[in-house]
Amino acid sequence: MPNAIELLKEDHRKVKKLLEQGDDTTENAVKTRTEVLEKIKSEMQIHETIEEEIFYPALQQHEKAKEVVLEGYEEHHVVNQILGELNDVSVEDERWAAKFSVMKENIEHHIGEEEDDMFKKAKQIFSDDELDELGDRMEAKKQQSRGSGKRGS
Repeated sequence: MPNAIELLKEDHRKVKKLLEQGDDTTENAVKTRTEVLEKIKSEMQIHETIEEEIFYPALQQHEKAKEVVLEGYEEHHVVNQILGELNDVSVEDERWAAKFSVMKENIEHHIGEEEDDMFKKAKQIFSDDELDELGDRMEAKKQQSRGSGKRGS
């Protein structure tokens, strides 16, 4: 089982690939854009759940990580707003690509901050055993979220 940081990095790699797929499309790629956006929404929802319910609260208890965690919550909020707006724009609309690109930039920025700053702090704060335990809890929550799947999406 991956520890908490490894698990989150796996999610980051998966989402980055989806973002590249969506970014490489045109207005003619209706099916691809629709499918990629649905996959991104699903992956982001599960990823945000495990971060916001397990990883962030554990990390936020430590003063030197509090600011980066609060910023993480806000970055999730911004991405969710853009995702919501993308739902309201036809994948055939020329504005879709621009909104998608802005969302991609926001997600990539967030991933960079987590991997460059937040995860370093987490390694300083948590022991290997604690990171393993957080990873176990996060993986269990991911499986539970996938099982309850599409409801509420």
